[in-house]
Amino acid sequence: MSEVRLSNVPSMSVGKLIEVLGSSYCTVINNMLPLKTMPSVMLWGPPGVGKSQAVRQIASVIEDSTGKKVNVTDVRLLLFNPIDLRGIPTSNADKTLAVWLKPQIFQMDDSPDVVNILFLDEISAAPQSVQAAAYQITLDRTVGEHRLPDNCIVIAAGNRVTDKSVAFKMPKALANRLMHIEVEGSFDAWKKWAIKNGINDKVIGFLSFRSNYLMGFEGSTDDLAFATPRSWEMVSNILNGIDNSIEKMYPLIAGLIGSGVAIEFRTWEKVYKDLPSIEDIFAGKMPKVPRSMDALYALTSSMTVYARNHKNDMTAIGNSIRYSETMPPDFSVVLLKDYMYIEPGFREKLMMVPEFVKWMQSKGKLLNGSVK
Repeated sequence: MSEVRLSNVPSMSVGKLIEVLGSSYCTVINNMLPLKTMPSVMLWGPPGVGKSQAVRQIASVIEDSTGKKVNVTDVRLLLFNPIDLRGIPTSNADKTLAVWLKPQIFQMDDSPDVVNILFLDEISAAPQSVQAAAYQITLDRTVGEHRLPDNCIVIAAGNRVTDKSVAFKMPKALANRLMHIEVEGSFDAWKKWAIKNGINDKVIGFLSFRSNYLMGFEGSTDDLAFATPRSWEMVSNILNGIDNSIEKMYPLIAGLIGSGVAIEFRTWEKVYKDLPSIEDIFAGKMPKVPRSMDALYALTSSMTVYARNHKNDMTAIGNSIRYSETMPPDFSVVLLKDYMYIEPGFREKLMMVPEFVKWMQSKGKLLNGSVK
């Protein structure tokens, strides 16, 4: 059986994927078209690139745009066998025929104010017998006598055979039932997500300075620990939840992203010792601006995280915008652009801040040419 090639399918960053699929599903829903108007989607990409996270963000886009509640059913097909998808056979009431108990994944809310997303994750890691059982789900939206509700979207995801993960070649009969998209890592899209979701400021600052370390997966190596958006989120959880010292947490961090990147991350932490007080900046004081580029990246990420944590204190945020006027213009623009990612509609809130209005008048034209 020949392998499904990815050379002839489109590649998208996580951010672009969310934008394109999110808007497409919203158009279908808002125009009251059948959800099967959109074919089932297959997301390909290396481990940790953000496929699962993208599906959840697509769900949020649909909720925000349509006002409907979105339920995501996450099914890891690697853990299934064909009988799990069809259900357990049993006898009917008069014991004359065999019937199949409905699997839990088909227990979905079919209300008109609800949208269901059936996410078939790790489909390429499932044996071909399980992939074959997914034929009907992806095209006919059925397995045996069980049918998905009309308000259900089907999205599948998996790693490529070339990623050296557990992956079986996808039968072409199944492949032809899916719309294929290859997911690429994108720092800009990841940073926007990271700011909204409370990723540790040291992680954001380091990757702003060394964005090539966001995705360090190489299928040609046998490394067990390597940098991906998923492993950086785990690093952030350790720093946010256990101890914010990279030095103290170094052994755990190295176990997630590999010792090479972890050493550079630990070395880079030293720039934080020379940063001006973030509290002083938001209190309206004007401490000296650091000169080195790595310190400026650290400063902007720290200010952004502080602003997100104090997003309702517009006086403090106004003070920080006034301070940004003393920073190099490119970094001032990076900072204000990051502020706009804090939450949906935050730019409109900033427009009520006199310091932001003044900043827009003097530097707003630079927004499209910032260093990112």
